[in-house]
Amino acid sequence: MRRQRKKIVNRKNYILYIGIVLSAVIVLVTIFAPFLAPCDPTKMELSQKFIAPCREFIFGTDHLGRDIFSRVIEGSRVSLSVAATVVFFSAALGVSLGMISGYMGGTADMLIMRVVDVLLAFPTIIFALALSTMMGTGQTNLIVAITCIQWTRYARIARGEALMLKHAEYVEAARSIGNSTVQILGKYIFPNVISKIIILASLDIGTIILYCASLSFLGLGAQPPSPDWGVMISEGKDYMQYAPWMALFPGLAIAFCALAFNMLGDGLRDLLDPRLKEVVRTD
Repeated sequence: MRRQRKKIVNRKNYILYIGIVLSAVIVLVTIFAPFLAPCDPTKMELSQKFIAPCREFIFGTDHLGRDIFSRVIEGSRVSLSVAATVVFFSAALGVSLGMISGYMGGTADMLIMRVVDVLLAFPTIIFALALSTMMGTGQTNLIVAITCIQWTRYARIARGEALMLKHAEYVEAARSIGNSTVQILGKYIFPNVISKIIILASLDIGTIILYCASLSFLGLGAQPPSPDWGVMISEGKDYMQYAPWMALFPGLAIAFCALAFNMLGDGLRDLLDPRLKEVVRTD
């Protein structure tokens, strides 16, 4: 039993450590992108178009002679900043409404959760696609479109925690000594919600990068000449026969980010989720 428990714990730590390292690499590349990119990602040199990967151009060049390596690195700033912005606003809105819904109950709970149920009836990417089409192209509209559906995930988690905690002894004690609803939510319920929100946020970053790339691929997100990964894949799809590297390397960058943040989220869930710790102790 002890050997089995040790294997489970080591496996969880292994996933978490790899996720931390890979995510740290992505963040560092994003921060130092202007120094790591060897060329201007938007500079066009038609005399150097369709150059295959070589020593001078590691990832080759595109149909306008732009260095793909520089564009992939600069694209990390675009993708990660959009994903972080969506996660921040989704978490802030979802946690606030979810805690109010679970703690207050009654009409507030019914109204908020009916809205959540209606939004969750639509696949996220389809809803974001429809909303982006109505609002128009651009990164700001893309952020708004994804946030309008993504906050529901955070709301359901926060509501569940608030429902379990609102009758806890320490919450009842805080209420009896005159703490307001805002104080109880901020001091006693939110600290118990934050660990699960961190887990969900880390898992969502990779997913949102995929959503953003998909919408940009369809022309609803960032617009050329922005070095967005979705835009790069969209431009490269027309040259797959004789310049496959144009779409290959942005696609690999998206896959790498999704893998890194999913591993980070899985590792954090195994570390912070008390229910999984109980399973390990029981075994």
